[in-house]
Amino acid sequence: MFIGFDYGTANCSVAMMENGTPRLLPLEGNSPFIPSTLCAPTREAVSEYLWRHFNIKPTDQVGEQLLRRAVSFNREEGIDVEPGDLRFGRAALDTYLEDPEEVYYVKSPKSFLGATGLRDVQISFFEDLVCAMMANIKQQAEAETQQDILQTVIGRPVNFQGIGGDKANEQAESILTRAAKRAGFKDIIFQFEPVAAGLEYESTLEKDSTVLVVDIGGGTTDCSLIEMGPSWRNKEDRRASLLAHSGCRVGGNDLDIHLAFEQLMPMFGKDSTLQRGIAMPVTQFWNPIAINNVVAQSDFYASANRAVLEQLMRDASEPEKIARLLRVHRETLGYQIVRCAEELKISLSERDNAHIDLPIVQEVLSANVTSQQLADAIANPVAKVSELVNEALAQSATKPDAIFMTGGSARSPILRALLESTLPGVPIVAGDFFGSVTSGLARYAEKSFR
Repeated sequence: MFIGFDYGTANCSVAMMENGTPRLLPLEGNSPFIPSTLCAPTREAVSEYLWRHFNIKPTDQVGEQLLRRAVSFNREEGIDVEPGDLRFGRAALDTYLEDPEEVYYVKSPKSFLGATGLRDVQISFFEDLVCAMMANIKQQAEAETQQDILQTVIGRPVNFQGIGGDKANEQAESILTRAAKRAGFKDIIFQFEPVAAGLEYESTLEKDSTVLVVDIGGGTTDCSLIEMGPSWRNKEDRRASLLAHSGCRVGGNDLDIHLAFEQLMPMFGKDSTLQRGIAMPVTQFWNPIAINNVVAQSDFYASANRAVLEQLMRDASEPEKIARLLRVHRETLGYQIVRCAEELKISLSERDNAHIDLPIVQEVLSANVTSQQLADAIANPVAKVSELVNEALAQSATKPDAIFMTGGSARSPILRALLESTLPGVPIVAGDFFGSVTSGLARYAEKSFR
């Protein structure tokens, strides 16, 4: 059996074909979408859990070395890795929120794929993270279908990272391939996510059209200019229909991070000064919320940084704010701050003002944000999206007949207004914000594996 697999930055989903129509399969309760999150008692528990409870072994010496270190660490710490210790999706988030200091939590491992400067052991660990998530999703899908799922088409962005080029993309695709094989898939094909979304939209067209597909996901934004319609629908080789591609590592997570930085981090000391009137170092307020940056997270949560923060608090003109930042360091609360920013962003897609309460240990902080403040905060990532659209249009020198928007952040009125101003008069069609890519991948899988 085959499925389309959207291993997303924000959410994951899979779909099968049923009577010629994609059907998204439930992965967490009745929901077909499972947040791309994982929680474990320790970082090392992930690798041991794969081996001990999923019966998934390493496939190379680096992976074996990582597993041996993990088992040794957990044994020395007196930690028994039991069934159910590895949690995914909303269950992972709930576990993290209950006691952030006592668990290992990761959101959006896809954000790290293709990152430069990674050591072999880091790449192997990311492979374990992805493999664990894929194995869990495969198990849930097989429980629903009562069939072994051995073939899959996995979606991928045009570019996983903003830097690194082809080498970074090859590294990311290699991690996904090895993880999927270890999770039990035998035949694996990749398809660009915006192309997959376009295939789903194509199924609704009654005449041939040139469509600009803008897929604004959690970690990346991709633009594809595609010829589609009845005369293209049944062709297996669609290379001639792809007129242009552009993409980079900017997406919904970046909008959340920029909003958190501008509107929430001032409560933790951003924009404040030392007693001598010197501005606080900006990186101390960016790094804890840069959840898609391995180096930034490592630098902020390093034990050596605690002493730096303590000194900043002693020298601060508003020490109570830096005390909150210390709590963020101690309790690993960066994810919570970004999550609150995401809730603000979603609320502001429907109204002009939004309020959020942010619990920090025994204190509850409150913030009120307007749609204009959101627009100001995310101006930089929005400008990058604009560059991608213009790049795709320049590659083909063709004006589209329609714009098809998909991805969670496609709901943003700010991004919709951007496309309206870039291509005035071109109709904008909104697809299933979360399911279009998955459905398109299932349609492509049917053509590939039938």
